[in-house]
Amino acid sequence: MPHSAGDEDRDATGTWVRRWLSEGERVEEVVPLLGGWTSHMRRLDLRGPGGRRSLVLRSFVKPFYVRHAEGLLTREAAVLRLLAGTDVPAPALTAVDPTARHCAHPSLLMSLLPGTVRLDDREAEARAGLLARQLLRVHRLPVDAEQRPRTYQAWTSPERVVRPPRTGRPGLWQRAVDVIAGPPPPYRGCFLHRDFHPGNVLFTGTGAGLRVTGVVDWVETSWGPADLDVAHCSTALALLHGVPAGMRFVDRYVAAGGTVDEDDAAHLHWRLLDALGHAPDAEKVAVPWRLLGRSDLTPEVLTRRLEEYLAALFDRYG
Repeated sequence: MPHSAGDEDRDATGTWVRRWLSEGERVEEVVPLLGGWTSHMRRLDLRGPGGRRSLVLRSFVKPFYVRHAEGLLTREAAVLRLLAGTDVPAPALTAVDPTARHCAHPSLLMSLLPGTVRLDDREAEARAGLLARQLLRVHRLPVDAEQRPRTYQAWTSPERVVRPPRTGRPGLWQRAVDVIAGPPPPYRGCFLHRDFHPGNVLFTGTGAGLRVTGVVDWVETSWGPADLDVAHCSTALALLHGVPAGMRFVDRYVAAGGTVDEDDAAHLHWRLLDALGHAPDAEKVAVPWRLLGRSDLTPEVLTRRLEEYLAALFDRYG
């Protein structure tokens, strides 16, 4: 199997992939997909008696994610099975090797969804409305006790927050850290994507034809407050398109029929818990975003937007 995650893939991973192809199919081309942080993503273009189709291969190669791959990929595989036949446009699972028993690296093979990731400012408002409605459909997924994913995990804590070294507003950052230092508010749990943001949603069309065609990256799926998913997408929109875009997302979600905590202090906790996990310069999302063309999102721009977003959250909820 050609390139991208090491020469050893040509044998081990390639042999595993071929086990899951239809009779007479072969891999015609392997194309690296941009925009990922945790894993190598590749599109496998296939040709066979039935024509052409494509699959996506996710492989964990970074040591940290290799160590956690069994839990992450097993969870994603279970979620993709659960989502089959629902109104959430997720990939269809083909196969998974979470412990690299057969592959060079822990891997998951799934269908390729139509559409593209869109991060530019054109039609950003229209996309935000579609994001809110799609997120609500995720939260409304009915799951029984056996299907319920793990309880959410916080992605930062007071002692782990990295503040901008040259901030002119140290008091603002300390105030935000003090909020998340308190106990998490009680909440009504629901099914969370947990990493729902524009980089994990695919779109087709423009104008009246704009549509969500895919929601990807289900490795962090969790059970927790809807506020936390709303918070994560809000932070991303604030960083991508400016603070007002991030502040409007919750209103779009509520207008679509969603519910967040009516207590401002509780909602603020979840919003800040997510925002502070991006400090100081949103590197984990910014690097993939820049690879996808948003070269304007420099560390300085993102640090400034994140700080302005914290201030806006306190102005509205604090």
